[in-house]
Amino acid sequence: MVDPCLTRVGWRDFRDLIVRARNQLGGPIVLVWDNVRLHLTAGMRKFIAANAEWLTVFQLPTYAPDLNPQEGVWSLVKRDIGNLAAADLGQITRAVKRKLKQIQYCPEQVDGCLAETGLIMDG
Repeated sequence: MVDPCLTRVGWRDFRDLIVRARNQLGGPIVLVWDNVRLHLTAGMRKFIAANAEWLTVFQLPTYAPDLNPQEGVWSLVKRDIGNLAAADLGQITRAVKRKLKQIQYCPEQVDGCLAETGLIMDG
């Protein structure tokens, strides 16, 4: 039996997820997308166009670290584990989780990643 977590997700699966989210939330949906191939399929583009009255999609440029605060976070992670000579995937996973946990408790680092984008947070 194939593990369902290992199966590929197609554009129709994503379309169905968006429709379910709309039904559950009861309102319009706004998506900000990167350029994952799934987001760019002809079927997905047709679906977006056919549902423009409730679905708005903003497509990010191919690589836009200045618009994406998580790029700064991943930069901090890679800085610490970039030279890790891991014996297996588990060791890499543990190192990434450990660094993300450290960043979680350093709000000034997260604020710095957000500040680099020029975006602001209210509240």
